[in-house]
Amino acid sequence: MNKIKIFDTTLRDGEQSPGASMNIAEKIQIARQLEKMGVDTIEAGFPVASQGDFEAVKRVASEIKKSSVCGLARAVEGDIKRCWDAVKSARKPKIHTFIATSSIHRKSKLGMTKKEVIQNAVKAVKKACSFCKDVEFSAEDATRTDPEYLIEVVRAAADAGAKTINIPDTVGYALPAEFGELIKRIRNSLPEDVVLSVHCHNDLGLASANSLEAVSSGASQIECTVNGIGERAGNAAMEEVIMALKVRKDIFGEISMDIDTRQIFPTSSLVARLSGMQVQRNKAVVGANAFRHEAGIHQHGVIKDKLTYEIMTPESVGSKVEALYLGKHSGRHAIKERLERMGVDAGKIDIEDLFERFKKLADKKKQVYDDEILTLVEDQIGSVRKIYELDYIHTLSGTKTVPSATIRIKINKSGKKSRVIQEAAVGDGPVDACYNAINKVTGIVPVLVDYNIKAVSRGGDSLGEVTIRIKEKEASGEIQGRGSSTDIIEASALAYISAINRLKVLKSGKGGGRLRANL
Repeated sequence: MNKIKIFDTTLRDGEQSPGASMNIAEKIQIARQLEKMGVDTIEAGFPVASQGDFEAVKRVASEIKKSSVCGLARAVEGDIKRCWDAVKSARKPKIHTFIATSSIHRKSKLGMTKKEVIQNAVKAVKKACSFCKDVEFSAEDATRTDPEYLIEVVRAAADAGAKTINIPDTVGYALPAEFGELIKRIRNSLPEDVVLSVHCHNDLGLASANSLEAVSSGASQIECTVNGIGERAGNAAMEEVIMALKVRKDIFGEISMDIDTRQIFPTSSLVARLSGMQVQRNKAVVGANAFRHEAGIHQHGVIKDKLTYEIMTPESVGSKVEALYLGKHSGRHAIKERLERMGVDAGKIDIEDLFERFKKLADKKKQVYDDEILTLVEDQIGSVRKIYELDYIHTLSGTKTVPSATIRIKINKSGKKSRVIQEAAVGDGPVDACYNAINKVTGIVPVLVDYNIKAVSRGGDSLGEVTIRIKEKEASGEIQGRGSSTDIIEASALAYISAINRLKVLKSGKGGGRLRANL
């Protein structure tokens, strides 16, 4: 099988995204996840750029044991020495040196002749090789360089000892067909034992396409970033190129990679959180909508056979998103499927009536959640049996008082006599204290996602309605609860208990109590 290496530059090129700066601790966290994922090389930074970058590369180098750890250096002796000092503690150290080769860079940035560029490239590679066995050379702005001259430069770098030759599409200029032809020419011009790599930017939205075309044309290493972050429009997205190679074996053949694809989604989430670069919902492979289906025709097909509209599974990339997104475009098949997953026998309720009310609700809001579907069912056949009922509440709060709450809850279990449990707790405020006390009674500690208060009527004695959303820590779905009272603290407690009752019903998968009996 053809071995394709994955060279990750999230910590170097990815961090160069405006506003995406990461501290040392965050870089180490991401590097460990990249190693867990199985990337071949982690480019940890540009050591000469700052003392902070140097320390980050050095720390990553000392932490990582399986992947190669690489630092970037200009074709300058001082840069290369600094890079080596940063990576030398790595189990697999690597130096990546580069110089620009296009005419615009030679004239406007470097002020060098073609001959001087080659001389500097050779000198830099030899210096790097004096420190390190694994040296990579890049010809910056390669795709805007005269091909004949580019081949002359990379041959010279390979002869000087570079084990990897990287062809960057630095400004995202190339189109796939022309890039593929360039890679073929370069591959045929280099010794077989030299690894040919590509590093594509996304200025025209073609970074992943160009990287894949390069693999078809003889490249054996792809340089990429998690979520495609990087300079300007970013880099080739790691998740896209990896899954394309995996899914399209009919085109690429049997490709060997050391990547655990189940780590793709966790890695994407980690990088998004630590870098502050959020993933767009429709982003390929890792976006929130990547495996979601709302159109009724699509949902019907997916229910019958996922292959109708899914070319890979969310599980294959470590995603846990809910496939069927219930909205105004959803059909009856999706509603039935969701009811069955919640333990509701769709054959024993009026689906047409339920579907009509679902459509009215979906027209008012973008997404309809599981617990809201359950509410529609309750309205048709009666309420969910209350496992937990509020019996008594007392709170204490003030400017110089630690907020506290005492809660007494009645617990109803099928076939057993109900019992009452009382607990007390403190919190950041009276509502938080109430919720902490309720958690003690129920033994359930969900995450509070949303909390809203509104007045149902007018006047000082207005009835207040509290709506909250909770979820379990590892779950993607959210549960809604509502409570009404003239006392907003009591309404908050009622809403929380309502949500926990719904959570218990959904977790049981049997509809629970009275709902189960009626269905």
